[in-house]
Amino acid sequence: MPMVETVRGPVEADALGQTLMHEHVFVLSPEHVENYGRRTWWDEERRVADAIAKLRALNAKGVTTIVDPTVWGLGRYIPRIQRVAAEVPGLNIIVATGLYSFDEVPHQYAHRGPGLLLDMPEPMIEDFTRDITEGIADTGVKAAFLKCVVESRGLTEGVERICRAVARTHVRTGVPIIVHTDAFTRSGLLALDLFAKEGVDLTKVAVGHAGDSNDLDYLMRLADTGATLGMDRFGLDVYNSTADRVATVAALYDRGYADRMVLSHDTACFMDYFAGAWDDAVPLVVPNWRFGHIHDDVLPALKEKGVPDAAIEQMLVTNPRRYFS
Repeated sequence: MPMVETVRGPVEADALGQTLMHEHVFVLSPEHVENYGRRTWWDEERRVADAIAKLRALNAKGVTTIVDPTVWGLGRYIPRIQRVAAEVPGLNIIVATGLYSFDEVPHQYAHRGPGLLLDMPEPMIEDFTRDITEGIADTGVKAAFLKCVVESRGLTEGVERICRAVARTHVRTGVPIIVHTDAFTRSGLLALDLFAKEGVDLTKVAVGHAGDSNDLDYLMRLADTGATLGMDRFGLDVYNSTADRVATVAALYDRGYADRMVLSHDTACFMDYFAGAWDDAVPLVVPNWRFGHIHDDVLPALKEKGVPDAAIEQMLVTNPRRYFS
């Protein structure tokens, strides 16, 4: 039986159950928190307790796994996630390695690598591989997938280098990839083309934020490569309304693509993008952007559109299990 690494250790792929494929526990900038948050808006104990409560509520709705693509650039800090996971025993949290950058390689890699000031093998591959095979930092928690970005700026020099490092780590280790994309510039096509040229198994790629688009031709082009469509921003209505997202998933189901979609919100227990205003800003600006939105609102709406329970099971259980198997 294939095993999948989680924050609490490996579990059988068949035991993942209902899986939300793109959620964050925390999105933080450590420098932001340390320099400006601790004296004003950041309370570690309060935020950990809040995350535990929110994830317990999500687990009570039947979700037994979340996939958290928080990597360098989004504030990955595994000891905090371990604290949360220990208090929500019914929920698996799967974590990632990789880099989140829309443009440049971080300075810490800019001068090290093939043909650079310190000419050496690509250090990102070594670092990502260590996270997968040995564990992240000294936590013992192993990453189970890779994360990178191809945004509206496309394959800048830095983005291309990161994506190639992710692709080559996938080829070396076999773990799958989630790539953040910009649906409005169709950047998912650029990402999949690069991955294909690097020998990536495209059935092990989830195209993040594909669900921001209602362009069926674009979405089917992505899915026809074998990749999985991340219909993963339900509730983030500023990019695409819930009604339109539901209609698009239903239309793709009608065309036979239920085996190429996964569902999620891409929300978090806390993001520091709004500093201390997070709790007030989200209900005001995007009131549906919460962990329960899919089970409370989206699944009933999909059923009203004629999407059967078996297809919903496929998107929530079967497709994530296959992706990690």
